[in-house]
Amino acid sequence: MSGPRGGEGESSLTADKLAVTELLYRYAELIDAGDFDGVGALLGRGSFMGVAGAERIASLFAGTTRRFPDHGNTPRTRHLVLNPVVDVHADTAAARSTFCVVQQTETVPLQPIVVGRYRDTFTRGGDGWYFAERLVDIEMIGDVSAHLLVDPRRFT
Repeated sequence: MSGPRGGEGESSLTADKLAVTELLYRYAELIDAGDFDGVGALLGRGSFMGVAGAERIASLFAGTTRRFPDHGNTPRTRHLVLNPVVDVHADTAAARSTFCVVQQTETVPLQPIVVGRYRDTFTRGGDGWYFAERLVDIEMIGDVSAHLLVDPRRFT
């Protein structure tokens, strides 16, 4: 853990860590809602796995993630972000966390479908914290046939 200690400095560090952690959770909320334009806007000031720009990131998600129109055009998933560790250094931050994606459809029983790690960097601008880069390390893959339109194994 880095940053100022004691009194107001510690309160500021806690607020910064909370703001960064909320970005991690906001990503999960947006993708589970099928709001890929929102995902693009959230990540678009930085890059996602080397893809930069809000529109390009939104297109990447729209082109690779199955959505179910009869269920609000969502992917019928829950992205669980677990064990976030956030280090703040002035106007930059780094976070690492575990993710587990669960899914249930008419043809797929409730089950975990992918597990891995996020490695994120953040920058603080005049309007608060934002993603500078998100890297994803997939560690375990289950049945993603009802979730993805591509085989993630080809990217590992």
